[in-house]
Amino acid sequence: MILRRWTQDHPWPLEWAYRVTEKLFHFLAPFFARLGYSLVERLILPFEKLSKKLVFDCRMCGQCILRRTGMTCPMTCPKLLRNGPCGGVRPGGYCEVYPERRCIWTDAYERSQRMPLYGSAILDLQPPVDWSLEGRLAWINTLTSAEGESLSHESPPS
Repeated sequence: MILRRWTQDHPWPLEWAYRVTEKLFHFLAPFFARLGYSLVERLILPFEKLSKKLVFDCRMCGQCILRRTGMTCPMTCPKLLRNGPCGGVRPGGYCEVYPERRCIWTDAYERSQRMPLYGSAILDLQPPVDWSLEGRLAWINTLTSAEGESLSHESPPS
């Protein structure tokens, strides 16, 4: 838990790793298509589950928006909110449901401010969760556009 918190509170290396992984998956997309997305998913999914659980406490929604939320998984919000905090954030940025915990969205906003590439993406409106993608490989969903797009007109930096 302490390592996860420290890692998330220093999102620049995570942002860099995300960007490298994103470029790698787009480069390998034609190979993955020829190989078959279901086979690629079976091979990669266990690693994605383990790494994202350890670092982000990921819930495997299949529609990863970590880069848009300060490298903080919004699905850890007890209300499953994907577009910012509820109206009950307590003083000091604490959660309405679990008063001893910081609000996920308070952390997400603060962390996004330390991200040079994707920091402003926290302001993008996200589409509703498609629960049919839950438990699937987010990278494949991204490549096949199954995850939907944020409602932003800005493209990510190159």
